[in-house]
Amino acid sequence: MDQITSNDECHKKRNRRMKKVFVTGITGLLGNNTVIKLVENGYFVIALVRKKGVCFFKENESLTLVEGDLFSDLSKHLKDVDYVIHIAAETRQNLLLYRDYQRINCEATIHLFCESVKANVQKFLFISSANTLGFGSFEELGNEKNDQKYPFTHSFYAKSKSEAENFLLHQKKNTKVIILNPAFMIGNHDYKPSSGKIIFWVWKKNMVFYPKGGKNFVNVEDVATGIVCALKKGKKGEKYLLANENLTYRDFFTKVNTVTDQQPIMIPIPDFILQFLGFLGDFLRFCRIKTNLSSVNMKALLINNYYSNQKSIDELGIQYQPIEKAIEDAVNFFKNR
Repeated sequence: MDQITSNDECHKKRNRRMKKVFVTGITGLLGNNTVIKLVENGYFVIALVRKKGVCFFKENESLTLVEGDLFSDLSKHLKDVDYVIHIAAETRQNLLLYRDYQRINCEATIHLFCESVKANVQKFLFISSANTLGFGSFEELGNEKNDQKYPFTHSFYAKSKSEAENFLLHQKKNTKVIILNPAFMIGNHDYKPSSGKIIFWVWKKNMVFYPKGGKNFVNVEDVATGIVCALKKGKKGEKYLLANENLTYRDFFTKVNTVTDQQPIMIPIPDFILQFLGFLGDFLRFCRIKTNLSSVNMKALLINNYYSNQKSIDELGIQYQPIEKAIEDAVNFFKNR
């Protein structure tokens, strides 16, 4: 009995020494990787989940799970917390109304921030999207100073994230706000899968159809590392693009083919087909039918959606891994599931 009591006391003392971080969205691709990085770096994590039973993590001396939602009274769980990392978001592309995104991505963020301020949390890290910032071309990459551009000014998801950013950055509170803007993430622990679905667009296919545009791809592990770095080095009121390789879809799919040792026929999708699918999606949405198709989403496939990661390298000290490593991690994870 004395030994058990002694061990409990040791754990309590250890937890008091560890920096405490409250994290949302841990069942998603980024949240999962972030919890792993936090624990590896000696943080004590308090994670918000809907139900403990469906969470991939099990509670231990470095992790406590809290059941609730983003609008719950979280005051008792934020007590003595040093940092809040807000990852949870509505990311589905088939919802019909801006309100569907605004409630989760903006209003829930405001609620959590206000709760954090009351609890005297030191830093509030909001995980947003690269698409709240203006993209660029190969010759002139988008950066943290660029204003959001079409088509993302018309994306309900990107607009709701931008609205949340604007609220947070105008707060004159003691709680420091840091905005992190990840690009398109690929990598390990993609249970749903989420963005890893793009791998299945190519993997084990005899023919691969690709749009003419491109985007910035980044290893989700590097984004999780960037979040941990921002806890220590992130500056109040700053945005940081967590991005890596700017690739056309053809080039990205070619990398997937190399990693998976396959040689499918590569066929470009004519612009007019994507434009037609966009108009079809707009019509279905007008008829209140949920679909991922829309003019906005199709236009995003036709542009070069490229960004610079220089600020995160210079100020956060991130060393990005080749995107082939992210593809390999994702493929191996899907093989072993």
